[in-house]
Amino acid sequence: MDLALEQARKAEKAGEVPVGAVIVDANGNVIARGFNQPISTHDPTAHAEIVAMRAAARTIENYRLTGLTLYCTMEPCVMCAGAIVHARIQRLVYGAADARAGATGSIYNVVSDSRLNHQVVVVAGIREFECREIVQTFFERKRNCRGGL
Repeated sequence: MDLALEQARKAEKAGEVPVGAVIVDANGNVIARGFNQPISTHDPTAHAEIVAMRAAARTIENYRLTGLTLYCTMEPCVMCAGAIVHARIQRLVYGAADARAGATGSIYNVVSDSRLNHQVVVVAGIREFECREIVQTFFERKRNCRGGL
């Protein structure tokens, strides 16, 4: 999760919502990294998880990411959860739940839906305080900047 938090800090420095993701293989080797980039890339799909999955697919030269673990600082949204299922990610480990958009248990549970052809093992709440704090601080700063104008 340290590496995912590093990615979140990169997003923050770029003015993006600070969410980071890292994908590792069964031996713990980092396959790919990603951070939120929808604003800077003008791409609504450039969430940290998607960026990392695209990089992982290029690295292993396969769109199926079987046997891999995705670490993410925030609970994935519906779009990302769907991509995680389609990519066949084996395990998802995330920090902070997202009560407004979370799709791995908070609002929906896309990754564990037995009607789909793949289910993902989910581990939630890892380094939750730090993962939540970086996002909350980011939005507090944004609100304070707007309020002072």
